[in-house]
Amino acid sequence: MSNPNDHVNLSQSTNDSYPSSIKVAAYTKLTDLLTAMEDLKANLLKKSVEFKDILKMGRTELEDAVPTTLGNTFEAFATYIDTSIHQISHARETMKFLNMGATAIGTGINCHPDYKHVIEKELHNITGINYQIANNLIAATQDTADFVYVSGALKTLAVRLSKIANDLRLMNSGPRCGLGEINLPKMQPGSSIMPGKVNPVIAEVVAEACYEVMGNDVSITLCAERGELELNAFEPGIAYALFNSICLLENAINTLSTKAIKDLTANTDICYNSIMNSISIVTALNPYIGYEKSSSIAKEALQTGKAVSEICLERGYLTEKQLTDILNPKTMLTPHMGTK
Repeated sequence: MSNPNDHVNLSQSTNDSYPSSIKVAAYTKLTDLLTAMEDLKANLLKKSVEFKDILKMGRTELEDAVPTTLGNTFEAFATYIDTSIHQISHARETMKFLNMGATAIGTGINCHPDYKHVIEKELHNITGINYQIANNLIAATQDTADFVYVSGALKTLAVRLSKIANDLRLMNSGPRCGLGEINLPKMQPGSSIMPGKVNPVIAEVVAEACYEVMGNDVSITLCAERGELELNAFEPGIAYALFNSICLLENAINTLSTKAIKDLTANTDICYNSIMNSISIVTALNPYIGYEKSSSIAKEALQTGKAVSEICLERGYLTEKQLTDILNPKTMLTPHMGTK
């Protein structure tokens, strides 16, 4: 063979080697991402243990809800990440199936019959991963939906990660006029005009990275859908957006874990006072005096500024001892029913 092209292209085409190389690289990069996710989950779980006895007010639609603990909040965050670890791990498995030996369109023209078996063995020797040649090489050469599946798992992670970042911003808001429940590590001065202002920049940059991942998912979906007949000519767009998403998420997670979660602290008194000053703890009275009476107490408390327990005592609905037991924040953290 005098022409180098004859040697280089022996038994392969860009139509099988290029998409296969994307999958091999994606599997490796997803493994790195999963390692970062495990580290973040571990740091979130450490905080959940550290904060397990710190009572705080739960909120729905930014309004006071019922009590919880700061530990519960961070354990929920860790569960988000754990769920995404399982989803991305499952999606990563689709990257093991390659179309090497398909050559131009999947028929295997000009390819030695044993080539695909040799490729499987050599890839295992090099990577330690059991890559497999797809059963139907024609389908594998046309279909890029595996990348959409992976991107979907990455987008789901981005949604969860952005939710965590935004919750951290809200809980950190203040220091005097916001929630002020936690203290994110101070990274930099936040304003050239307002002395002492420090912005939650780590949470913000994580959210921005997540938004780009969500946009990349749209690009990957459109590129995959655009494939026509025997080949998808838009795989370079898929590869660019996919690796951009994986790298963005890995860097964002490492940044969030080491520069925000690891050294985050809690304002215990502020968290506790938010419960004791809240009208919404009247919810705990529902099983004992009914919704209508509880609602009436809440309205009066809002109008007069009186405490829920004070109004309940004045009306003679419950005794002081009963109220002390019922309105104990720790009592409100677990399922139980009272007696009307």
